Formats: sequence, structure tokens, C-alpha cells
Amino acid sequence: GYVGLPLAVELAKSGFNVTGIDTDKKKIRKIENNISYISDVKSNDLRNLSATTDNKILKELDVIIICVPTPLTKTREPDLSYITSISKDIAKYLKKEQLIILESTTYPGTTEEIVLPLLESSNLKVGRDFYLAFSPERIDPGSKEYVISEVPKVVGGITEKCTETAKLFYAQIFNEVITVSSPKAAEDNKSNGEILNIAGGRRATITKNLLHLQDGIYGEDIEICPRKRYLTLRKLKFLSDLAPR
Repeated sequence: GYVGLPLAVELAKSGFNVTGIDTDKKKIRKIENNISYISDVKSNDLRNLSATTDNKILKELDVIIICVPTPLTKTREPDLSYITSISKDIAKYLKKEQLIILESTTYPGTTEEIVLPLLESSNLKVGRDFYLAFSPERIDPGSKEYVISEVPKVVGGITEKCTETAKLFYAQIFNEVITVSSPKAAEDNKSNGEILNIAGGRRATITKNLLHLQDGIYGEDIEICPRKRYLTLRKLKFLSDLAPR
């Protein structure tokens, strides 16, 4: 999709052997024939990619990045069925030393509460046998202002080893990788980024209010990444109340 394909291209340019997995056979055929289906990727850039609908390839990969859709339900909550489904598939083929990274936009806690238990159902232990982290995607479809490598990459792992492993991987294509304390902190970072971008002209006011919130109001500290002032906060449904009327 619009997140996974540009990232796959950048990884391939950096020398990685990259295989895209999708249930859409039309997309697979286009990639195999070097035909791009999104505006951010040139057809010539697909020459070094392979693609398949067969999830059995998962057992052959060293790094697996999950970039599946999370459309909103009727109750305005993210539909996690795609994340749950691919996590179950990964668990079937999970092997030692694999790095699993979730990039899909979701609510804080998804990596630890949904993905982790499914992966550990394989009887492998996170931080010891495999590594799990969350890193929010920062793709702006159609934007010509930034290339992927110039956008600071935020990452938070289940354990310190998970975070460092994910950081080492992303450092191969991103100019700057910023680590946070946990997957939840990275997930919060994505959610707050979406809200602040939507806020438009009210962005500065909302940010100022966020910085003055104290631990205990929503049960968790705000986390500000060094130098980039990325914010993290739980209970994001209350953030709309912070905006001036």
C-alpha cells in the first residue's frame, strides 16, 4: 500500500532483499511487472522488489514490517482485524532472531496487548528469541516536500534489546532514528501527530496545553523526545477538549 511500498523501495535501494506480501493479486502482478500503482513510487524503482500472496515466505525473512490498514469502525475505533490476522500468520512461522515491527496507525497499547500475546503463542519469548517494536509511519501521500530518509523515525520496543535492534535496522535508511521508552509511547506519538496535524492553526495552542498536563490527569506522563519534541499521551479522545473554541 501507500505506506509499505515506498518503504520497501527505500530498503531495496539500501541493499536489502525485500519481499512484499499482499492479499491483492492485482497489486502483486503490477509489482512483478514493474508497474507502480501509487504516485509516490516510480515504476523503475520496483525492479529490485519481489512480491507474493503466500505468507509462508514469512519464515524466510529476518525483518517483518506490518503495514496493514486500520479503518475506523462505525463507533470510530480502529478495526484491528488486519493486525490480528497477520500477527497470527507471523506466529505460525516465527523463528528466533526475527525482528517484527508494527507501523500501522492504531491506538496506544496495540503492540503489547494485541500483537505480543499472539506472537508469544508460538512459545518464543520476546526480547530473548525474537524482537518486537512499534514505529509510526510518516508517509504523506503525494507530498514532494520530504523524502522518506529525511523524516526522523521514532521507534519503541518491548524491551531495550528490541528497541536497539529496531533502531539499528531503521538507521540503514533513515538519517535520524529517535528511540522512546516503549511501543505505547511510539503509538501515542503517532496519534498525537495526527491530531496536531488536523488541528491546523490551533496546533501551537494544543501543544502548549499538552505540555502543561500533569501526571495523574490521564494516568500517564507526557513523553517528549529529545530535540524533536515528539509528544506522547494516553486517552487521546479527550484531546479535542483542549482545543480553543
